[in-house]
Amino acid sequence: MTEGQRRAPARRAVIAGAAVAATGAAIPIVAKATDGGSAPASGPAHTARPAAGKAPAPSRRPRPGNRPNILLVLTDDQPKETDWAIRQTVDWLGGQGVTFARAHANTPLCAPSRASIMSGRYAHNHGLLDTRHPYRLDQHTTVQRQLHEAGYRTGLFGKFLNYWHTGDSPPHFDEWLLQEPVHYYNGHYNDNGTVRNIPGYNTTVIKDRALAFIEKSRTDDRPWFAFVATRSAHEVNIPEQKYARTRVPEWEGRPSVFESDKADKPRFLRRAHHSFAQGKALRTSQLRTLLSVDDAMRDFRDQLRALGQLENTLVLFTSDHGLCWGDHGWLRKSVPYRPSLEVPFWLSWPAGLTGGTDDRLTGHVDIAPTLLDAAGITPDTPHDGHSLLDPGNDRDHLLAEWFWNRQDKKPIHTWASYIGKYRQYTEYYRGRLDPEGRPKGTGEVVFREYYDLGTDPYQLTNRLHGATREEEHRLGIPALAKGLAAARRA
Repeated sequence: MTEGQRRAPARRAVIAGAAVAATGAAIPIVAKATDGGSAPASGPAHTARPAAGKAPAPSRRPRPGNRPNILLVLTDDQPKETDWAIRQTVDWLGGQGVTFARAHANTPLCAPSRASIMSGRYAHNHGLLDTRHPYRLDQHTTVQRQLHEAGYRTGLFGKFLNYWHTGDSPPHFDEWLLQEPVHYYNGHYNDNGTVRNIPGYNTTVIKDRALAFIEKSRTDDRPWFAFVATRSAHEVNIPEQKYARTRVPEWEGRPSVFESDKADKPRFLRRAHHSFAQGKALRTSQLRTLLSVDDAMRDFRDQLRALGQLENTLVLFTSDHGLCWGDHGWLRKSVPYRPSLEVPFWLSWPAGLTGGTDDRLTGHVDIAPTLLDAAGITPDTPHDGHSLLDPGNDRDHLLAEWFWNRQDKKPIHTWASYIGKYRQYTEYYRGRLDPEGRPKGTGEVVFREYYDLGTDPYQLTNRLHGATREEEHRLGIPALAKGLAAARRA
């Protein structure tokens, strides 16, 4: 019997208290609509962790005397409803920290998303719109630059930006183990300036180097920033050998996976026919790769405790975007639907923040402002997001955007989406990126969608399909279109 097989029953036992998350059923919440939509009878369909009663609202503690260490852990392609695989992480960060229940990727594509995390800016502002032009991101705008210049010891371990030249050092990091292209086993790394192959499993290799970086704080009293970016759970998923056959909870799908009538969806999605079985298989492989991420998080926690740094280390865990498991016939990211956009998101800082569940609309653009706020640093470059440490920072909508690029040969179209807590309005545009990663095309609106997320959390009914002008006005579409246009210009 393998270690993975021995471990599986314990993880399955945990799921007994979280059956809703395993099946993908909606989780009731009590909330008031603030964006003009209707509040849901049953809340977000993809909230991963049910609460045993109403959690206390998080609040900020008085700022500690010492600047916090910062551990940012970023997984790849991890959607919500994956808590089963990361129970130790959830118990740690969700138990003593803040769970952001409405967290979103602002662009559901790896490099633009990571650039938004680093810069605090929407993709149309930071300029990295696809996966092939990483040098378009102005590194002066990054959170690592500002932390480094403020005296933080900085380290990068794992994935940086797609198509980054392996031999190029990542700017503003004191230490790094950068892998590009990223592989699960026996990868090709830039190890502090030396390019070499390192045997072993990606998650374990970068975890060990991050632990060594943190360990140096025994003799170096500077605060540190560790950016750990795993390959998991990106396709093609290869689990660590000990978890290759681990049994995962059964999944019955969700209504969006079994949508039969897609006449109200854009043309490319009407032609998409990925099945429930394919989505189920993808889910299984993703969960197995995430088991190793959970082990890494356990080791980070144990080391911070041993160093006496658990209290004053800010730990932020999230994913660069979600992924569809056959929803609407789609088995990828890149679409403006909740499985693609919504991400797990936990923030723990015992010395500076009380725990709870935070219902604010949250985006990746909020990460850089939050980290700088915790460090007491005033940003010196523009941000589209705001610090999550201030409960007064709230918004009634969030922008998501995606640019049709060379990676996608099928006509998906560029799109932008206005996301409120209980409604979502999306426009698709005629245009794509040129070979240099810059937008081209007329920008003509070729398709639109509107979903009442309160009554239709799985986005099955596009309310604009066949709608009259009077019906569009009742839905508030003219105002939403103006709001979306303003967000794209800002």
